[in-house]
Amino acid sequence: MKTIVHVLRHGEVYNPTKILYGRLPGFRLSELGVQMAKAAAESLAGHDITHLVASPLERAQQTAEPFAEQLGLPVAVDERLIESANFFEGKQVGVGDGSLKDPRNWWVLRDPMTPSWGEPYNVIAARMYQAILTAREAAEGHEAVCVSHQLPIWTLRRHIEKKRLWHDPRRRECSLASLTSFHFDDTKIVGIAYSEPAAHLVALSASARNAKGA
Repeated sequence: MKTIVHVLRHGEVYNPTKILYGRLPGFRLSELGVQMAKAAAESLAGHDITHLVASPLERAQQTAEPFAEQLGLPVAVDERLIESANFFEGKQVGVGDGSLKDPRNWWVLRDPMTPSWGEPYNVIAARMYQAILTAREAAEGHEAVCVSHQLPIWTLRRHIEKKRLWHDPRRRECSLASLTSFHFDDTKIVGIAYSEPAAHLVALSASARNAKGA
């Protein structure tokens, strides 16, 4: 029994103040992010998708909408797909500026392997793994789409690939509106595929950011 569970990162978020929004409510997709979600949905047109589920956060729910319209499926909610908890939520975070410049916050950065500033990687991996097993069961013999967030998706992938969970965030292969697809034979994962159906739109987003910073 072959099943595919596609885990989709949400599209670009409107965040003019450039804070780490984490699980905060009210952060929705930008206009470009909506286009990214549509591009991801179009890339799976014709696939045998029978189950659609998303994180409860607005940006994930919005990213699922084009799939719901295209497939005629309801969007289920799975709390296990939510963004990871983070001490710096609601703050500006950057190298050499923002909250990281404040010595009062340095203690929170003491342990990058757990990490000390947020939800432990092993907890993220465990909840995400259980979420895709549930999706696999719901779509058994077909395909499922789960909409989640960058760190949880990347942590899940490293867990399944049996790699250490702590990592350099700059090396994550999990672009906006990207698909990390887990291929199952019965209940066993036999392959992982990665694609970026919205790469052309991500490039536009990067160009716009560079232009503003110039």
